[in-house]
Amino acid sequence: MSVQDYLDNHLLSRKIEDAVNAAVRAKAPDPVLFISNHMKKGVPCEITKIRARQIFDSRGIPTVEVDLHTNKGMFRAAVPSGPSTGVYDVVELRDGDKGKYLGKCVSGAIKNINEKISEALIGMDPTLQTQIDQAIVDLDKTENKGELGANAMLAVSIAACKAGAAEKEVSLYKHVADLSGQTNLVLPVPAFTLISGGKHAGSNLAIQEIMIVPIGAATFEEAMQIGTETYHHLKGVIFEKYGPAGCNVGDDGSLAPNISSFSEGLDLVKEAIDRTGYSGKIKMALDVAATNFYIGTKYDLDFKSPNKSGQNFKSAEDMIDMYTQLCRDYPIVSIEEPFDKDDWEHTKLFTNLGICQVVGDVLLMSNIKRIEKAIDESTCNALLLKVNQFGTITEAIEAVKMATDAHWGVVMSHRCGETEDSFIADLAVGMTTGIIKAGAPCRGERIAKYNQLLRIEEELGDKAIFAGKNWRLP
Repeated sequence: MSVQDYLDNHLLSRKIEDAVNAAVRAKAPDPVLFISNHMKKGVPCEITKIRARQIFDSRGIPTVEVDLHTNKGMFRAAVPSGPSTGVYDVVELRDGDKGKYLGKCVSGAIKNINEKISEALIGMDPTLQTQIDQAIVDLDKTENKGELGANAMLAVSIAACKAGAAEKEVSLYKHVADLSGQTNLVLPVPAFTLISGGKHAGSNLAIQEIMIVPIGAATFEEAMQIGTETYHHLKGVIFEKYGPAGCNVGDDGSLAPNISSFSEGLDLVKEAIDRTGYSGKIKMALDVAATNFYIGTKYDLDFKSPNKSGQNFKSAEDMIDMYTQLCRDYPIVSIEEPFDKDDWEHTKLFTNLGICQVVGDVLLMSNIKRIEKAIDESTCNALLLKVNQFGTITEAIEAVKMATDAHWGVVMSHRCGETEDSFIADLAVGMTTGIIKAGAPCRGERIAKYNQLLRIEEELGDKAIFAGKNWRLP
C-alpha cells in the first residue's frame, strides 16, 4: 500500500488539514502540540483494558485496586473497607482461607474483575457511567452483590468515573455533578473525629466517635485550620490529664484515651475547643454505633470493660434521656446510630423530638429498600453515605437523590479501612453533601481527602461555596 492509499483509506489528509486549520484559527503558540491534542480529541474514547490487583488498606488488610485503561490514558481506583457485615449489607468478597491473610484475601474479587467485568466493559464509552454500572450489576444478578463482590464492582465503577471526567476534560467533581444532576457545587463541612472508642480503639469508651463540626467557618480552608488546631490542643489536654499513653490513636487517627464515659470524652473536647478560641464556630457530633453494645433488649455501656460489663445496662428509653441531656449540656447537632440497627421504634421516637440530626448508618445499611422505609416512616433524617456499601456510583447517586428529595441531610463517609484514594472528596462536592466524615486531621489516607477538598476550593476560586451553617441542606 502506498502512502497516498494509506492516507486516503483513513481519511488522514482531511483530518490533518482540519487540525492545521484549527491551529491557525486559535493562533496556537505550539502548533505541533495543538494539532496532536486536536486529533486526539477526534478519536472516540473507549475502555481498552481493565486490570485489578490486591493492595492493602490503612489497617493492613487486603483490598482491591483497579487500573482502567482507555485510548486516552490509565485511571486508577482503590476501594476502602469497613467492619460492617450486617444481614442487610452488600458482600465484600473475600476468599475466606484462614491460612492466607487470615481469610481476608481478595483474589476472588480480583479474578472477577480481570475475567468477567473486564470482558463486559471493553469497548464501552467511560462517559456513560449509568450504562457501565448497569452492565456490572447485570453481571452479578444478586441483590447483595454476592457473586462479583461489591468491592470488585465499586473499584471498576470509580475508575470508570475518573476516566469519564478525563474524556470530558472536566474536574472529577464536575463530572460527578453532571451525573447526579447538581448545578450548585458546595464544599462540605468536615466532621473531624477527635476521640475514638467502640470497635475503632482499644479504650473502654463505648461510643465510637466524638467529632467536631466547624459550621461557623467561612471557607473549607478555615474549617481545616479550626479542625487541626483543635486536634492538637486536644492532644495537649489529654497529655496533661493522662500522660503520653492517653495519646494513643484509633483506626482513623483520632485520639483514644482510656476513658469510659460519654461526658468525660465530651469534656475533653470542650476544653480543647475553649483553648482554641473557636467556641462560637464549632459544634459537636457523635457516632454512637449502638448496635455494637446492644445485648438482649438493653445497651451495655461497659461492654469493653470485662470487670464491669453488665453493670451499666440502659434501656432504649434511658438512652433517649441520656442523649437529650447530652444535647442540653454540649453543642451536639448530630448523632449517628443512636440505637440498634433494628430498633426503628426508638430511633423514630428520638428523631421526632427534633433535638438534633439523627443519622442512619447500619439502620439503613445503604440499602435502597431500607432507606425508602425510613423515609416513609420518618425514622431518621439523614443518610450516612458509605459508597462501598452500594457497589456502583450510579446506585449511590440514586440514594442521595432519594435522601435530598425527602429533605434529609447527607453525610459522606470514609471507612475505617481507608486507602490514599481521595475519590469521596470529589463525590461529596459533586453530590453537594453537607458533611464529610474522613477521620482525624492526621494520617495520610485521611488527609488525602481533606487536601483534595482544599484543591477543589482553590480551583473554584470566587465561585467556591462552603456549606457552613447550611450543612443540613446545602
